Amino acid sequence: MGPLSGLRVIEMAGIGPGPFAAMMLADMGADVIRIDRPEVVGSPEERDPRFEVLNRGRTCVALDLKRREAIETVLDLVERADVLIEGFRPGVMERLGLGPDACAARNQRLVYGRMTGWGQTGPLAKTAGHDINYIALSGALHAIGRTGETPVPPLNLVGDFGGGSMYLLFGLMSALWERERSGQGQVVDAAILDGSVSLMGLMMGASQRGGWNLERGTNHIDGGRPWYDSYECADGGYICIGALEPKFYAELVAKAGLDADVLPDRSDSAAWPELRAQFTALFLTKPRDVWVDLLEGTDACFAPVLDLAEAMEHPQNMARATHVEIDGVRHPAPAPRFGRNETGTPRPSQRAGSGTRDGLIGWGVREDRVEDLINAGIAVQRAET
Repeated sequence: MGPLSGLRVIEMAGIGPGPFAAMMLADMGADVIRIDRPEVVGSPEERDPRFEVLNRGRTCVALDLKRREAIETVLDLVERADVLIEGFRPGVMERLGLGPDACAARNQRLVYGRMTGWGQTGPLAKTAGHDINYIALSGALHAIGRTGETPVPPLNLVGDFGGGSMYLLFGLMSALWERERSGQGQVVDAAILDGSVSLMGLMMGASQRGGWNLERGTNHIDGGRPWYDSYECADGGYICIGALEPKFYAELVAKAGLDADVLPDRSDSAAWPELRAQFTALFLTKPRDVWVDLLEGTDACFAPVLDLAEAMEHPQNMARATHVEIDGVRHPAPAPRFGRNETGTPRPSQRAGSGTRDGLIGWGVREDRVEDLINAGIAVQRAET
């Protein structure tokens, strides 16, 4: 099911943006086979697959890539694949014998997705790093936080998933589209740094025309404006307002019970501290849910600040079924949605090696060869429990 039904994807097991991208492809109907290390099978580092949301929807195969027969098996899968995703440091796949050239020799139509932090080239290319490091060099981390305070890591949404997974997916889809005309696959070099810089395009342009301050917390969408920020309520909960446009601001003022005639002039930046103080005092007078009753559903650009558990129960999310239950665990539903293609509920996450036999056979590897690989310990099939 889904618009990518029939697309075959090999995922070299990793963490972060690669698995997230593979999850999204599987959500859209792609047949994704994940190659895990045999030593993961039954090891202490394994976690309950029910809670491994990013691993849902694919078949998990365990192959010992230190052995030539396993590499040859992956190359056999490459012959049948449309896409390969890997997230190792530059040069690792080449040393394994699974680099772009080796794969292209077996399948010239393969789109080879490379997901790294720094990219395949440059002085930092082979250096270790994580999301926070990559977004630090993009300018994004510097821009997030309160005035005069330390930059705030925005989870790993900006780097791993925004600048990483989404740009990898965009690159893969672009290469697949181009393949329809050329008949040739190609390498997609997706770097979290590149994607994070791209995400900062609006702010980069604005800063060069004088419309964005480099000082944190002083701009219109970084908490610098009193009418675009979060506020504490009487019960310790929080609400947020985003009334950027004058008509939405007027709605906020009216619905909140403020007197527009005596409020500080929002066009005067010198008055913003006083305006913020009034908003702060106002929202502290009532519990969060009272403000929800007063403001939600209006054009005041208002929302309560929900935790993960609360978000699952919000009427808007429930009406759109933005969460699904898989194996008794709540997951985000596949997104986006399509007019004709139903994506359905994703398959549960598997433990490493759970699908070795069925996965390899399903991708066209001869059954007798699969049994030989398993008997030799080159492929590991997890024992059924």
